[in-house]
Amino acid sequence: MAGIRLQPEDSDASQQQARAVAADLVSDDDRSVAADSWSIKSEYGSTLDDDQRHADAAEALNNANLPPPSDYSSDKDEPDADAVSSMLGFQSYWDAAYAGELTNFREHGHAGEVWFGADVMEVVASWTKDLCVDISQGRIPNHVDDVKAEASELGNKVLSSWSVLDIGTGNGLLLQELAKQGFSDLTGTDYSEGAISLAQSVANRDGFSDIKFLVDDVLATKLEQEFQLVMDKGTLDAIGLHPDGPVKRMMYWDSVAKLVAPGGVLVITSCNSTKDELIQEVESFNRRKIAAAQEVEGAKDDESCRDPVFQYLSHVRTYPTFMFGGSVGSRVATVAFLRK
Repeated sequence: MAGIRLQPEDSDASQQQARAVAADLVSDDDRSVAADSWSIKSEYGSTLDDDQRHADAAEALNNANLPPPSDYSSDKDEPDADAVSSMLGFQSYWDAAYAGELTNFREHGHAGEVWFGADVMEVVASWTKDLCVDISQGRIPNHVDDVKAEASELGNKVLSSWSVLDIGTGNGLLLQELAKQGFSDLTGTDYSEGAISLAQSVANRDGFSDIKFLVDDVLATKLEQEFQLVMDKGTLDAIGLHPDGPVKRMMYWDSVAKLVAPGGVLVITSCNSTKDELIQEVESFNRRKIAAAQEVEGAKDDESCRDPVFQYLSHVRTYPTFMFGGSVGSRVATVAFLRK
């Protein structure tokens, strides 16, 4: 359910040290800077127009008069303060964490933490493969049908043509799992340079040197390419933990909508939002975009302006469930949306 966060696997002493460094890094000054800017330091240079993007999203959030996504909870009357804001929402935390993981990899060969666990990662990769094969063969799942693809050589050939982007890739292990499933055009991005260095090093060691890794901030992306498949495993969760989480989540959807090609698929895996909460957030984004499009002079009679940006496709149904507060849920949700 919303607000539940899983502990990562394979943590060791170096990870604890990284967290201690991160805690020291997130000073009051750091929090102030992070709250004012979500910029990246990379080969792309500073983020352009970030202040304006932030202001536009804040204004839209205020005008929409909607509760922030972290308040969408079916099992709590009051939002969990720890779930609303955490140092996991700051880049300084991740820079310190991945500096520790990179050192650990160089000294001991450890690839680093697997967020949500290796089992979940494998389920996400396998389920996504089946979904993409079905879509390629014209079998688009609906709200009821399970994703059931037929393993075949044709399916593997189809997957090789899918361009894949993993946003907030971390150590890049999800892309390795997707490569094992038959995807070959793979790109991973992260705003932490340490994460990209680690992901590239691990991929080269494991024989996946064809995977491309780039330093990029999804909230102010410099990527101009559209991808047929965009993966997010925990990135939206981390964004939502920033003090300006509700605003930054709106910036996230604006940016991701430009990265997913028309007819493409967005797959989000979250431990802070349920399936229904993610669908509700997407529907709020769709309404906001439709309203903005209809404000354009002469657009109100244009039927295309009424089309949603994203449409719910399917979700993983095999995760273990539990009962809490009269509601049934799972600790992890993986949901797919079709880009219209």
